[in-house]
Amino acid sequence: MITKRIIPCLDVKDGRVVKGVNFKGLSDVSSPVELGKYYSDCGADELVFYDITASFEGRKLFTDILKEVASKIFIPLTVGGGINTVDDFDRVLNCGADKVSVNSGAIRNPSLIEEAAKKYGNQCVVLSVDVKRVDGSFKVFAKGGRENTGLDALEWIKQGVEMGAGEIVVNSIDTDGVKKGFDIEMLREVLNIVNVPVIASGGAGGISDFVTLFKTLPTIDAGLAASIFHFGEVAIPDLKKELKNNDIIVRL
Repeated sequence: MITKRIIPCLDVKDGRVVKGVNFKGLSDVSSPVELGKYYSDCGADELVFYDITASFEGRKLFTDILKEVASKIFIPLTVGGGINTVDDFDRVLNCGADKVSVNSGAIRNPSLIEEAAKKYGNQCVVLSVDVKRVDGSFKVFAKGGRENTGLDALEWIKQGVEMGAGEIVVNSIDTDGVKKGFDIEMLREVLNIVNVPVIASGGAGGISDFVTLFKTLPTIDAGLAASIFHFGEVAIPDLKKELKNNDIIVRL
């Protein structure tokens, strides 16, 4: 079994880390620099940094804060928000990112995935997909979960992998911030159609939710969460110890 990764996510708005429920009602949490360093020091496997309003506001990602975060951490960093061109990949990688996450920009221009994969390698391109159930089917939402694209989520994910995305982050809007557990049904559907690493996002409420995730879906690669880590409800060392106690392989 592959080593499972635990990934905290920094949703950054106006230079501060924020968190909401179902992508709405954002509240201020902390400085991304301080929080990023804390997670790097306490055993997180990777860090994700999303500039969550860059696409909606039609601007480029905050590179000054990103540079500062990258300089303080010693774990892989994935960055997303306002990534619309290969030049945006360039800019973010030059700021210290290891991987670049595309979402709304790839929906507008799917060839961005292909171009970036050719230039930087598949492992550098992460397709992040915000998914919500609409009339019983999984639909892709854009602009931070504000806009239903009408795209079928499973078809879009499959297409993204075929074009060169080396990793998929599945953000369940239905379970985001609700803390009732990961969206197992949706994740299972995704795992059935792709052969690249899949990261589960949205819904973690406690340690048991990660145990359930990795036990129920042994081929999932990682669990991503925000508020339970930010507000001190779950400490990453405690989470990893419990996963190990459940025979789930993690890096301690």
